[in-house]
Amino acid sequence: MGDRLTRNHPPRQGRLSRVVMDADAASRLSPLLEADRAQAVADLQADNRFALPGKEGGPYVLHLSIPEGRLVFDIRRQDDSPLAGIVLALGPFRRLVKDYQLLVDSYAKAVEEGREARIQAIDMGRRGLHDEGAQLMIQRLAGKVAVDFATARRLFTLVCALHRRI
Repeated sequence: MGDRLTRNHPPRQGRLSRVVMDADAASRLSPLLEADRAQAVADLQADNRFALPGKEGGPYVLHLSIPEGRLVFDIRRQDDSPLAGIVLALGPFRRLVKDYQLLVDSYAKAVEEGREARIQAIDMGRRGLHDEGAQLMIQRLAGKVAVDFATARRLFTLVCALHRRI
């Protein structure tokens, strides 16, 4: 029954249908960062808000990369033809990304040591950093792309994964 409903309705506009990262995005990630990256991509593909003011309504394909220290949103149509490009400086994100990566490393160590209370404390810190990163993402994309808080949070996770490779 769910398939029939899906087939009878056109794809929602103002959203991403697919997220593509650099071909080697996961090649040098720790298992924990890879799990975060994979979950963020799956969550984005399942539910997101991503609208381009003044452009056709989507859905869009997002190619995300960090060439030469800049965050690039290469936004494409469903047929993968280019639609828009947005380049953001990474400077405003660096402190949050660095703090996030420190927390991920601390989390892995706490899991290894079996320190449940420490794991919970670190996880709360990670959520707080994600929230701060989401707010920053919304601010930096203002006027270029409209995203909701959950989408911004997931995009911040992907920025952290991409940044880890630099």
